Amino acid sequence: MIVDEVNKAYVRDLMRTGKRADGRGMLDYRQAVIQQGYVPNAEGSAMVSLGDTKVLAGVKLDLVAPFPDRPDEAVISFNAEFSPIAHPTFEAGPPNEHSIELARVVDRGIRSAEVINLKQLGKTKTEAGKVLGIYVDLYILDQCGNLIDCAALAAMAALRNTQMPKIEGEKLVRLDFTGPLPLTRQVIACSFETIEGKVVLDASYGEEVASDGRFTVSVTDDGKICASQKSGAAGFTKEQVLEFTDIAFEKGIALLEKI
Repeated sequence: MIVDEVNKAYVRDLMRTGKRADGRGMLDYRQAVIQQGYVPNAEGSAMVSLGDTKVLAGVKLDLVAPFPDRPDEAVISFNAEFSPIAHPTFEAGPPNEHSIELARVVDRGIRSAEVINLKQLGKTKTEAGKVLGIYVDLYILDQCGNLIDCAALAAMAALRNTQMPKIEGEKLVRLDFTGPLPLTRQVIACSFETIEGKVVLDASYGEEVASDGRFTVSVTDDGKICASQKSGAAGFTKEQVLEFTDIAFEKGIALLEKI
């Protein structure tokens, strides 16, 4: 897109002078707004905005057959849908590599941090051998940059909002809740982009277009590093990765406090 090429040149020119188009510091997040319980007919939900980037997360629970290699564990699954109204480059149809990557990065952070004790929940197995299935759907409503951090925050907020329905026999009794979904900790993803040798946190869409590479680190609110993801051609030094982790504990945990 011609507009993207213009934005790329503009952002790179600004970066050479150590400035960002919206006036933020290099390691500043945009304003975060979190609205939990956004979808009343879901077991849990949250609408999260980072600046103009908006992601809706919904959680649905069901009784399902467990994975064959984990017969005594509950099941958790993540899916991301890129709505065509969110950005001109998004098209209707099956998931593409970008939506698959987004879902997997969010999944990896939450799963690796063991936010949900799947073995403990697996103890509620029914007589027919079914276990609790937790399905987290991420709907991208506005793509204005840094979908990973926004989606990870939305998923965490939605899980915090999730209520456990009562189990009777082989069925879930919807709207008859027994309490919140038990969580062991919270996790947040923080993504860094490198542009013209400068590193920025919470990149806008224009900054992502101009980026040479991204590094995402997921950390928990009890001091654990649980996942990381690199994309793009640029490389990152050991010192940079350690610095990113320190920043994630400071900036990311501040986001979690908004839930």
